[in-house]
Amino acid sequence: MKFRSSQRDEEPEINLIPFIDVLLVILIFLMLSTTYSRFTELQVTLPTANAEKLQERPREVIVSVSSEGRYMIDRKPIDSRDVEALTAALVAAADGHADAIVIVSADAMAAHQSVINVLDAARRAGLARLTFAAQTSASGR
Repeated sequence: MKFRSSQRDEEPEINLIPFIDVLLVILIFLMLSTTYSRFTELQVTLPTANAEKLQERPREVIVSVSSEGRYMIDRKPIDSRDVEALTAALVAAADGHADAIVIVSADAMAAHQSVINVLDAARRAGLARLTFAAQTSASGR
């Protein structure tokens, strides 16, 4: 009787393909189910300053334009609708401040020419800083 020898000629193999498949499935599951928090944002503490408050604010001149084309400068009605009268009223309202800000508050139905007259009068008065007043819509858009 012939017995086989206890040693095998081949070494045992471990098949890693099913193991890799299972690990990939677990990795995909973890990637899809994990919620990531933002730890990469910078944590910034802003510096503080003990600066004095601005003592003198630039003068604001509010020019209101009605839908009929009437003007008011700082709540004082202007009788005339021509550019020269507006220029004189703007110079008086600015009170010598060349850096005064002109705030144009025109009605939505005001004529375009009425607003252009205010812009032309501000240019003639030497007031270069202009802004327009508006309100947000009720729908928030």
